[in-house]
Amino acid sequence: MRYLSIDYGNKITGLAICDQTETFVSPLMAIPTSDCLIGKIIEVIKAEDVGALVLGLPLNMDDSVGTQAKKVQAFAEQIKKQIDTPVFFQDERLSTFAAEGKMIDMDLTRKGKKRRIDALAAAEILQAFLDSNKAT
Repeated sequence: MRYLSIDYGNKITGLAICDQTETFVSPLMAIPTSDCLIGKIIEVIKAEDVGALVLGLPLNMDDSVGTQAKKVQAFAEQIKKQIDTPVFFQDERLSTFAAEGKMIDMDLTRKGKKRRIDALAAAEILQAFLDSNKAT
């Protein structure tokens, strides 16, 4: 099944996708978080034949649900009202940190890194989700 991962942010939302065999994860895009966000995600779902969504859930380090995690949960409820695609959550703590670590060797300007970090973080979230499902 193809999963679409969403790293929901206040300004930018990153998207990543896996192949049908759930083997390869690729950063897809980073798009502005706006009123059109759900419409754009629905377009990607249709165009990429996505079977399920994985939303990064930014839990606090003590496993509590903070302000940003509540925003992600509310966003998930909005999506569920508009699509029939299953929605899963994946703990995303330190996903941006891991994505930044992967960009160290890339010859990118600060602006170039900023444009890619959200899609890379979404890829980290999706890879963690797939890895945890393989383990169970």
